[in-house]
Amino acid sequence: MASGSLRDYRVLVVPGLHNSGPQHWQSRWQRLHPDFERVEQDDWEHPRLAAWSVRLDHVRARETRPILLVAHSFGCLTAVHSLARDPSRVVGALLVAPADPGKFGVAGDLPHHRLPCPSIVIGSRNDPWMSIEHAALWAGRWGSRFVDAGPLGHINAESRLGDWPFGQRQLQSLVEPAEPVASV
Repeated sequence: MASGSLRDYRVLVVPGLHNSGPQHWQSRWQRLHPDFERVEQDDWEHPRLAAWSVRLDHVRARETRPILLVAHSFGCLTAVHSLARDPSRVVGALLVAPADPGKFGVAGDLPHHRLPCPSIVIGSRNDPWMSIEHAALWAGRWGSRFVDAGPLGHINAESRLGDWPFGQRQLQSLVEPAEPVASV
């Protein structure tokens, strides 16, 4: 597992369909951390797994530091697709409210095995894009720690999370070594 501060990593923000607007937690995090880089897509309205993954691959290829991925919705599918092909330099992935691969017809294109780096999948009990059960199923396939965030919808701007401190702590947990458990 990685160790240190977020400043020691290249944090790539991987939005989903329609990009992430100004009140989305991803955009708010970028304002809090100006060194976070958004992976831009040519067409935010028509997600294409292969094309979006290639764009992520290109952004990753120019980086020499260890990379953390912060993905949302279809961006989660993009991130795991890219990771499965080439895990180079990625040391952790925060996958928030993944879109259901079946809705986009890409389930067969995604890995059905443990990802090559530590990862966290955060799901919502009332997400219209992926049921909590399917989110947990995919998290298990990817060897990700699964976090049930409760009823937060699609965990986007409509969820009114502000800077979403809980999500920030989850990202930080990917770079901080676990604290030893005291014996009783």
